Amino acid sequence: MKKQEIIYKQKIADDFNNGRELLQNLQDNVTMFGSARTHSSDKYSILAQTLAYNLAKNDINIITGGGDGIMAAANRGAYKANNAESIGLNIQLPFEASNNPYTTKSLTFNYFFSRKYMLVKYSKACVVFPGGFGTLDELFEVLTLTQTGKSTNLKVYLVGCDYWKYLLKFIKKSLYKEGMINEEDLDIITLTDDIDLIQKEIQELVTNKKK
Repeated sequence: MKKQEIIYKQKIADDFNNGRELLQNLQDNVTMFGSARTHSSDKYSILAQTLAYNLAKNDINIITGGGDGIMAAANRGAYKANNAESIGLNIQLPFEASNNPYTTKSLTFNYFFSRKYMLVKYSKACVVFPGGFGTLDELFEVLTLTQTGKSTNLKVYLVGCDYWKYLLKFIKKSLYKEGMINEEDLDIITLTDDIDLIQKEIQELVTNKKK
């Protein structure tokens, strides 16, 4: 086996082992996705911070990709709540900062695929705010894992009705209409700007899981 291949396999193993060690004992987690480019004064950053704060105040840990923008806003909210973990699962990128200062636990991954898996492995729900290719990649990874049963009953919320409505239209008018997905697959996604509703449903989900 070539040295480069050995190093590659070791880095993969490190990603999964370190991620498991960091997260496996945390019971109630919600993952928040969104653009690293969103300004802190943007309405979606404010919504992300508020939702994360309210969830963390109710003992729900917040997981993000650990970067700027929406991720920093969500971590900031959880950090200010000072009642649950604010977790950042980072990755080094050449063109964007990857670490925000609002985490209580953090880990830097070597590879996107292992990071994406760990972002949702231990979560009960995902809240997806407006973002670019990276956010779309994460969103469809979550949808695929849920559709195929690899991640059981993981609820997905899209925040930003104006932003996401054309994507939902495409999913319904193309994917569903052409038989590429089943009708029940549409139920995985909830499109809403009502963060009080999201908070209520997530808290009910957490409570029901404990019964």
